[in-house]
Amino acid sequence: MDFRNHVDSIRARLDVGYQRLGMMAMLMALAAVNTAFADTPTDSKPQHPNSTESHSPVPKKVIELEGISEYVLDNGVRVLLFPDDSKEVVTVNMTLFVGSRHEGYGEAGMAHLLEHMLFKGTPTFPEVPKALTDRGARFNGTTWLDRTNYYETLPASDENLRFALELESDRLLNSFVRGEDLASEMTVVRNEFERGENSPIRVLMQRMQSAAYDWHNYGQSTIGNRSDIERVPVVKLRQFYKKYYRPDNVMLIVAGKFDPDFALQQIQETFGALKSPDTPIDQTYTTEPPQDGERTVVLRRVGDVQYVGSAYHIPSGSHEDYAAMKALVYVLGDEPSGRLYKQMVETEIASNVFTLAYGLTEPGMFMAIAEIPKANSIEQARQTLLDVIEKSLSENPITEQEVERARQQILKERELASSDTDKIAVALSDWAAQGDWRLYLLYRDRIEKLTVEQVQQAAERYFVRNNRTVGLFIPSEESQRVSIPESPNLAELFKDYEGREAIAAGEMIDPSPLAIEERTERGDLVGGIRYAMLPKKTRGGAVTLNMTFRFGTGDTLKGKVGAAELLGMLMSKGTKQLDYQEFQDELTRLRAELTMNSTVGLLQLQVKTKREFLPEVVELLGDVLRQPRLSADELEVIRRQVVTSLQQSENEPQALAPLSVRKRLSPYDPDHVLYVQSIDEQVEMYKNVTAEQIQQLHANFLGNQAGEVAAVGDFDAEELKSMLSNELADWKVAEPYVRVDRDPHPGIEGSLELIETPDKANAFFYSSEQYELSDADPSYASLVLGNFILGGGSLSSRLADRVRQQEGLSYGVRSSVTARARDNRVDFTLYAITNPANREKLIRVIREEIDRIRKDGITADELAKAKEAYLQRNRVSRADDSSLASDLLSSLFNERTLAYEAEHESQIQAATLESVNEAIQNYIQPEKLVMAIAGDFANVKEGEAAQ
Repeated sequence: MDFRNHVDSIRARLDVGYQRLGMMAMLMALAAVNTAFADTPTDSKPQHPNSTESHSPVPKKVIELEGISEYVLDNGVRVLLFPDDSKEVVTVNMTLFVGSRHEGYGEAGMAHLLEHMLFKGTPTFPEVPKALTDRGARFNGTTWLDRTNYYETLPASDENLRFALELESDRLLNSFVRGEDLASEMTVVRNEFERGENSPIRVLMQRMQSAAYDWHNYGQSTIGNRSDIERVPVVKLRQFYKKYYRPDNVMLIVAGKFDPDFALQQIQETFGALKSPDTPIDQTYTTEPPQDGERTVVLRRVGDVQYVGSAYHIPSGSHEDYAAMKALVYVLGDEPSGRLYKQMVETEIASNVFTLAYGLTEPGMFMAIAEIPKANSIEQARQTLLDVIEKSLSENPITEQEVERARQQILKERELASSDTDKIAVALSDWAAQGDWRLYLLYRDRIEKLTVEQVQQAAERYFVRNNRTVGLFIPSEESQRVSIPESPNLAELFKDYEGREAIAAGEMIDPSPLAIEERTERGDLVGGIRYAMLPKKTRGGAVTLNMTFRFGTGDTLKGKVGAAELLGMLMSKGTKQLDYQEFQDELTRLRAELTMNSTVGLLQLQVKTKREFLPEVVELLGDVLRQPRLSADELEVIRRQVVTSLQQSENEPQALAPLSVRKRLSPYDPDHVLYVQSIDEQVEMYKNVTAEQIQQLHANFLGNQAGEVAAVGDFDAEELKSMLSNELADWKVAEPYVRVDRDPHPGIEGSLELIETPDKANAFFYSSEQYELSDADPSYASLVLGNFILGGGSLSSRLADRVRQQEGLSYGVRSSVTARARDNRVDFTLYAITNPANREKLIRVIREEIDRIRKDGITADELAKAKEAYLQRNRVSRADDSSLASDLLSSLFNERTLAYEAEHESQIQAATLESVNEAIQNYIQPEKLVMAIAGDFANVKEGEAAQ
């Protein structure tokens, strides 16, 4: 569960700095707490004490647009059905039209806290996370300013659809909301609050938003106020629950593979049986008055990177000007074409810039943030930021090229996302919260029709000093007020709107390993490149293409680690024929999304596009692989971004604790290519890399001598093989490739390192150990199940139940087992976040749970449900094209087919209580864990934050 934080649009770009390095990408992945999976059938119907039998037998159809049908039940429940048979999954999304803007005095964070409480159970479903996990569901709950939603994606079946509808309709009205649950969950939410307090940019954005609103609750953070989180009485929480959780305040969305008639029948029997209160729900009515002067917020905290930002009030997501404001996100903040990027990043004033525009029910915000290296002038950056936004757009009007580029980027992102109905289900809930789900379609229409004049007028209307929140209040000669238009009348807006034809659906295939393997074509492409291709019809003609190229040896790559790490990033900045901007424009035209990264001996690419553009995309890939630009100027930009990100991590618990553990488990000499460098060593290494070194590395090492290609989607295999062969056939180099083995180090002694990170409200615990073990060994399958029960099941596992649900010590705690097949190596990893004052208690409780599972073993019920959950989770994963392409690529590298996956799943099914308990005893040994915990321990006393 997570609240829809203020930095959704920014964090994707912020994360790029971490993803560029192998180590940093791993940390970000570990820091994310996955939601999780699988189920046991139930035929029981929840008994609703609020039910009524006087309901219509058939929901009333309101409208159908582009394959999406809207219905309304007699009790006010609104329903959207979006069938898509191309994937064997179904998503159920229940959206409540209540968010942080509905909170009153003393209720800050209550909507989000209540979202957490609805995972604590009902009389019919006493353990919600476990019920979802047992069915193989990918599930979550999110809270935002205007809405709260709960959703789960499950393997498609009538039983699972019925289960999800029963669960959601039951917890809508019958959740426990008990005092004892609030006591533990409050500390979990506070832990989540503290995690946010570790992020300077996130706190700065919240402060700016708070300062921008005098009266409207949009100025109130969704995560809430610490004192309200800690002190809210359970009685108040129940009152909030009964006030807003009611049938006539719900939109239910069902998307994916299902029978609409069956779904409507089940919706009528579950949600239709609920009774709405006789009194209408209270509506908010506060309107933020026009801002009459610039405002300032200053945040002073420990850190190594500066930020400067500016925020402006803008219209609601339903207003026609919102499309223009979204275009300005790209006109100003895009890399490399954005004006802020060119004026601040390319001139070395800033290392990164970010822009975003909130689409909300009522007038929202536009924000621009610049990341400034510590050595640079923040005042110069502030003035440049404001000049670019408020002066340059007026003095140098926006061009047709800028608007067209923004339009195509927005449409590309939308089209790529439209291939996944589960993502569309969540998107529809966001637009519904803004007033009407049809805004999802109307927004597209407005983007397509957007003119330069509209964008220019919007910039001049809203990017005004007196509408700005960034600086001090300064009296002026005359008051200048910017009136933000009210949200339009949506009934009038959609009176004659008809939408378009629905996108053609894809082809559903059996996601079992052997069925996929039977449809997969494998072979040798050119040189040492092998391929695995799975052609199939996909929604919108989507294609996913993954490629790896392997180069060098442990000896020939010595002294070239920095160049190897930056190679992929620099290659992605263009070709000899196309500069960075032209290259990005070409990707946008081709509706292609390309990611490139590299590490020692490995270059990786992932491309997503559509069938109609595939030939041109492959030709473009050939150019970027063989004729990259490798510009010294672009290298300087990358270097600043990478170094700034590393410097920022020098005081980050989630960077330092894993780094410490990895260093202990990698006992290599400093000149070895697998030596784990300190942050200072990495900074120094990247500072010394030159464009010439990268150019020589590319010319001498990169070719078709070794690698893999995997493709999944709507394409012709013979055509794709021919196109790729033409691009790669004569690409040869003299330097040979020999893989650098990552041998296990099981003999390293256990240890615990404490790392001080001043002024960080959240601590991060990380631990790991390695085993010499083949992932083809049946004991590996038993270990996987043992770990799943211990800590691999997200909200439903032994560690999650004890550490999070009972003790309230951590927002996220998880363990994992990862195999490296070529190295005969398996890694066990366990991590958690906590308040620094709970450091010793957290470690003690984790140790107690490991000792308990080792001593008492697991139960037969746990084993049966873990098997079902794990296998269903794999099934859901293989229904995703990107995940499937990655699986095929891995199978090529490991010299396997998906028959290995089938055998592994057979070993999972065959595992016994004895084999799983034996694997836990043999491998999960707490005394051998290499551990580190980082946090601000000097300024707290143990137990200070404990309950």
